Amino acid sequence: MQEPEEKKIALELLETEQAYVNRLHLLDQIFYTELMKEAKNGKTVPEEVVKMIFSNISSIYQFHAKFFLPELQKRMEDWSCNPRIGDVIQKLAPFLKMYGEYVKNFDKAVELITVWSEKSLPFQELIADIQKRKVCANLTLQHHMLEPVQRIPRYELLLKDYVRKLPPESPDRDDAEKALEMIFMVAKHSNAAIAEMERLQNLWAVYQRLGLEDDIVDPSNELIKEGPIQKISTRNNSTSEKYLFLFNNMLLYCVPKVIQVGAEFQVHLRIDVDGMKVRELNDTQFPHTFLVSGKQRTLELQAR
Repeated sequence: MQEPEEKKIALELLETEQAYVNRLHLLDQIFYTELMKEAKNGKTVPEEVVKMIFSNISSIYQFHAKFFLPELQKRMEDWSCNPRIGDVIQKLAPFLKMYGEYVKNFDKAVELITVWSEKSLPFQELIADIQKRKVCANLTLQHHMLEPVQRIPRYELLLKDYVRKLPPESPDRDDAEKALEMIFMVAKHSNAAIAEMERLQNLWAVYQRLGLEDDIVDPSNELIKEGPIQKISTRNNSTSEKYLFLFNNMLLYCVPKVIQVGAEFQVHLRIDVDGMKVRELNDTQFPHTFLVSGKQRTLELQAR
């Protein structure tokens, strides 16, 4: 007899999970364990670096190897009398939020591997040695590390397919639909983690350009817009090049540094957004001008 379509997808989920657990075993029990052992002997890199590269891979491995894979195997063996996987995936879904940390750390981890491979020959040689083993299938550490990043989208695709193929009267329909919704939310959670990481990286880059002034560096700030501007001097009817950074809570009025050692700009003035007013001016001599007035000061500026 022809196997029902939904069973084929459930079996594919089980097979890919088995292969995935093998990949996690390679990352956690071989790469991480052996690199950590060498780091403890003080031969390759600091232990902290190895921990930062592998993030929370051990928790992810334990979860899949000891919980999710055995649950799936048990369910597929029982398929003839209990044809469903929706409830198992519902139990799994909340734990997938663990991936947020791994995904958020991924770019940094890959960068650390590159940096330390150049800095430390023993580190580079140990990775190369593990990569030569049959279990690595001629693939690099970075390639294997990408697998957990791609796993949640893979669950989502398989489960979507499974729900589509379920007969309307299937006893698994409600559970499977609910499970799909939960996986979708986890994927969103993971994407939000990446977006937040990028926001903080960009914010940090801006702070470095401003010379890391203590009262400006705050992770909760949001950069809204930045760009060059002309400051109008009414005294001698001239303009001079300045630069603005508009955050959600402050406007920074800066002067570009001629000699860019460290910072690119010097902050001349900070105007709180709270209570700040912006008014367009009709000046025939200086078109595109506007007035920014705040608690601290009023500036007459000209845009391009």
